[in-house]
Amino acid sequence: MAKPDRVATSILEYNRGRDPEMLRRKFALLRVDAYAFYRGSCHLFHETLPRHAVLAAAPALLVCGDLHLENFGVYKGDNRLAYFDLSDFDEATLAPFTLDVLRFVTSIHVAAHLRLTTREAEALGERFIDGYRTWILDGKARWLERSTADGMVRDLLGKVTGRTRLQLLKARTVRTAGARRLRLTDRALPIDAARRAELTTLVERFGLEQGQPHFYRVLDAAWRVAGKGSLGLERYVILVEGKGSPRGNYLLDLKRAAPSALPVARGRGAARWPSEAHRVVTTQRLAQAIAPALLHAVSLRGRSFVLKELQPMIDRLDLSTWDGRIDRLESVVDSMSAVTAWAHLRTCYRHGACTPEELQRYVARAHWQRALPALAVRCSERALDQWSAFSRAYDSGALTRTLPA
Repeated sequence: MAKPDRVATSILEYNRGRDPEMLRRKFALLRVDAYAFYRGSCHLFHETLPRHAVLAAAPALLVCGDLHLENFGVYKGDNRLAYFDLSDFDEATLAPFTLDVLRFVTSIHVAAHLRLTTREAEALGERFIDGYRTWILDGKARWLERSTADGMVRDLLGKVTGRTRLQLLKARTVRTAGARRLRLTDRALPIDAARRAELTTLVERFGLEQGQPHFYRVLDAAWRVAGKGSLGLERYVILVEGKGSPRGNYLLDLKRAAPSALPVARGRGAARWPSEAHRVVTTQRLAQAIAPALLHAVSLRGRSFVLKELQPMIDRLDLSTWDGRIDRLESVVDSMSAVTAWAHLRTCYRHGACTPEELQRYVARAHWQRALPALAVRCSERALDQWSAFSRAYDSGALTRTLPA
């Protein structure tokens, strides 16, 4: 059984230096249920992985690093078309591909809010592994869009396809005398003048470098509250001039990039990234079928950030709407296994990653498929134990009383 003080120490150490108020929010979210904790404590998952050959000897490629049921979503690419794909690459790095598969299958077992039986969770995990294997051996990286998607994924793609940038702009801003300002909510908090000036310098300097100073002229900025694992890191929503006020304004998401929770890859061919943001952005551009609009790595005074067009949180699948119909979840898992395999294929050869042939030779072998399901069960039991220990530490005040007032 995990000890509350040990889990609390690991959580506090990993989140050291983050905004105290945002950390209070994060810890409260992690206390809600085991799945929220699993999502927000990726570092613990990797710190306490069982030792096994399939996690060490498998071919390495640029993995997501934090693959789970809710790390998929629909977004509009820089070609303005909607895609369903992996959606978060904060932990991306060069590592054995089996780490992504294991973390995803483990997430199925931890997701108690889906109300799955043990057998249903096991079957979905095996379905993901089988689908992943099929698409890796197929060898061609494809993509999912509305015409090729099924079920809940197709429905979500339809919603996003029909939504416009102007609708999002109206929802997130208010008009004042012909101009726009950000709408302040519990998800968009005010920032002081000094921080706003610093952000303005960063974004407008980037605009000059891109030859688009008018587009990146900053109109307003606010602290953005989103996610779980990254909560507490600097993250902002920024309103820029775009293609002209007021209807042509754009919303940007600016997020501080932290080191990956996975061990740093060593050896010949392993990438040496200019910054953490370059690691995230490069992997995302390679792994996704089409990258989100305006995706770039930027830096300010030694801090690196990922800049992209703001994507609404509602564009993630609400898996609770499966309504007891297992075929709906099976369809979603089929889609997730496919886009994971395609993402892995796209990163082959790049920045120290294995060749497609090396990946296919390993995936074709049966031993890793036999080992992964049992490993996922062990990891899920460990995650539930860690959440229980975290909950005891949180309820006793051991986590929050260490944070500055």
